[in-house]
Amino acid sequence: MQRWRGLEDIPQDWGRSVVTIGSYDGVHRGHQLIIRHAVDRARELGVPAVVVTFDPHPSEVVRPGSHPPLLAPHHRRAELMAGLGVDAVLILPFTTEFSKLSAADFVVKVLVDKLHAKAVVEGPNFRFGHKAAGTVAFLAEQGEVYDFDVEVVDLYVTGEAGGGEPFSSTLTRRLVAEGEVEGAAEILGRPHRVEGVVVRGAQRGRDLGFPTANVETLPHTAIPADGVYAGWLHAQGEAMPAAISVGTNPQFDGTERTVEAYAIDRVGLDLYGLHVAVDFLAFVRGQARFDTIEALLEQMAEDVKRCKELVAAAEKP
Repeated sequence: MQRWRGLEDIPQDWGRSVVTIGSYDGVHRGHQLIIRHAVDRARELGVPAVVVTFDPHPSEVVRPGSHPPLLAPHHRRAELMAGLGVDAVLILPFTTEFSKLSAADFVVKVLVDKLHAKAVVEGPNFRFGHKAAGTVAFLAEQGEVYDFDVEVVDLYVTGEAGGGEPFSSTLTRRLVAEGEVEGAAEILGRPHRVEGVVVRGAQRGRDLGFPTANVETLPHTAIPADGVYAGWLHAQGEAMPAAISVGTNPQFDGTERTVEAYAIDRVGLDLYGLHVAVDFLAFVRGQARFDTIEALLEQMAEDVKRCKELVAAAEKP
């Protein structure tokens, strides 16, 4: 799959394509409906499928300081989109100047002049252009002028997550923030993932017999609520069952919020400086402070046992 950052990266000889536009944070099951439709349509027409997205999130430029927690960094979104059959991802730098581009100019500069759209696939509430003035109806009018079809896909899937609310990135972020990682996984179609580089912490886990990978998370990452979780630590191409701790480590009067993963039954791992990923399978318990170190160690052993059971059950075919 090709990845372009900015319009200038698009090959000069790029032909017609099927395009879908959006932030697509998380590439959740609703997003997947739209993207799969675009890919299927592209295959029917014999042209590539292109996803257009933005960096940073438009809200950060339009309303500074309002950047939402991100469910997936751009490289992860690209991986997920590639898995759906997307041929190219175009990341448009979202600047103040770009935010002032009218809907009509966006159509010409991006869809017509650069991507030569043959069809554009969107959800019913898609908005674009300066002050989000462009609608699906306007896009369809422009399609008649510039010879591309507009196809609308209903992305509103619902399930048990969030009490039956339609699946959305906003709902997913809320569930993650509340520690409801199983509900978030229902929407995403996979466990919520946090990524970053392993850095040296206080190394108390090593002293206590439970050495953890202290993950320095990427900016704006959506991090689950404080507590202990079962999941997986992905490192060096391997997915290892893990007990994951999120919080400030109140047992030792910590103040900095961290994500730490203990690879269950693994000895001698040296992950410092490596980029790793942590998948959250299930919430085990909330953050707590214990009367003694012995009580803490007893609880940690119980946590690891419970996490091991949960991961083993999830991995059964």
